[in-house]
Amino acid sequence: MPRRTATMLASTLVLFALLCAGVFIKVPYSEMSPGPTVNTLGDSHGEPVLSISGRQTYPTSGHLNMTTVRVTGADYDMNLLEAVYGWLADDNIVVPHENLYPDGKTDEQSTQENAEEFSQSQQSAKVAALKQLGIPVTARVIVASVVKDSPSEGKLHAGDVIKAVDGTPVTAPEDVAKFVTKHKPGEPVEFTIVPAAEAAEAAKANREPAGTAKVVITAGKAEGDGHAIVGIRAGTDHTFPFTIDIKLADVGGPSAGLMFALGIVDKLTPEDLTGGKFVAGTGTIDDTGKVGPIGGIQMKTIGARQAGAEYFLTPAENCASAAKNVPDGLTLVKVATIDDATKALEKIRKGDAAGLPRCGAGAKP
Repeated sequence: MPRRTATMLASTLVLFALLCAGVFIKVPYSEMSPGPTVNTLGDSHGEPVLSISGRQTYPTSGHLNMTTVRVTGADYDMNLLEAVYGWLADDNIVVPHENLYPDGKTDEQSTQENAEEFSQSQQSAKVAALKQLGIPVTARVIVASVVKDSPSEGKLHAGDVIKAVDGTPVTAPEDVAKFVTKHKPGEPVEFTIVPAAEAAEAAKANREPAGTAKVVITAGKAEGDGHAIVGIRAGTDHTFPFTIDIKLADVGGPSAGLMFALGIVDKLTPEDLTGGKFVAGTGTIDDTGKVGPIGGIQMKTIGARQAGAEYFLTPAENCASAAKNVPDGLTLVKVATIDDATKALEKIRKGDAAGLPRCGAGAKP
């Protein structure tokens, strides 16, 4: 066999072997890439993302797009070839698997957690938006969940409104644990509640609950320090003066909170927030309107620019990371609260881009 032919054959076999190895060798990594963006002022799957009834709303224009990140599943085993491709790609990021799925979470566990965070982000978005507009929102402490096989199982239920513990009024979720731990394990703890069904009916009819019930729980003993427990997690629920519906399928996690809140503010405000501009963004939000950081910020800026966004509302804590690689034509706007965001939108609407708080010099359009 001629030397040149033999060399080419050997090279081909080596290349084939390397490709096979790349396919069959599994690596502990996952991939992130830009996901779809959705205009919170528009429709998704034929339905409005935000709909409000019982209160006057106003026409909107432009875009207030929430952004997403695609990730490989918890149960997906990435091979070496895919990892190398991801490392070389401009719009993908390969990260250690445990960064996305800590503690060995399965796809099912991750999906459930994301759904719960998404639901909570919707509630906080509504609260933050109405507070920004000066519209009163009623808060109440509820049983968020009941631990299986705990002293409260079958006696307290998720959605029960907790009015008092041992006759002492409850005004915040942390009050419940504070009052319970005053007891010793084995002692009775008296809860004054409005049962979940009655609370829901009263809220629906916009009336006060018909009455309360008293439930006595025998405190159990916590593992570790042995303090008294009853086996519930307390949370906060809110009663709104009108109906706000948020519908968006196939999305999870808390990072759309800011954009949902701004969409609600826009629909309830006579003046158009965006002035017809294409604005995207991300960020968690709490009941006070504080904007928190999120993951995958660079993937979200890429996805936003690909969708046509000119401005990107960026959580202050994500600014440094986002500014490292800004897509051409996208201005990163630094926000720490919903108030920051509405003031930034006012500047965008008026064409005052020079006055915007930005994430570094790299964000200039």
